[in-house]
Amino acid sequence: MGDGIDVKADSVLDVKGLCCPMPVVKAKKAMDALEVGQVLEIVGTDPGSKGDMPAWANRAGHEFLGATEDGEVFTFWVRKGK
Repeated sequence: MGDGIDVKADSVLDVKGLCCPMPVVKAKKAMDALEVGQVLEIVGTDPGSKGDMPAWANRAGHEFLGATEDGEVFTFWVRKGK
């Protein structure tokens, strides 16, 4: 995980307390509401998301911008692709 990401999110999705696959399912739904190029910030507590979010973003054609970890809270930034 990175030390910090300088990204301004267009939308923030709170998936704390949800376990796989719900963080990715909710991220996909939230991403559908954004325009191409906008950034979704996803905040969750599922450790499996550390691998799932980058894989989902790449598979879905989005740009995974990075992540941070603060204790049990993980934050991810994904820019919507085409």
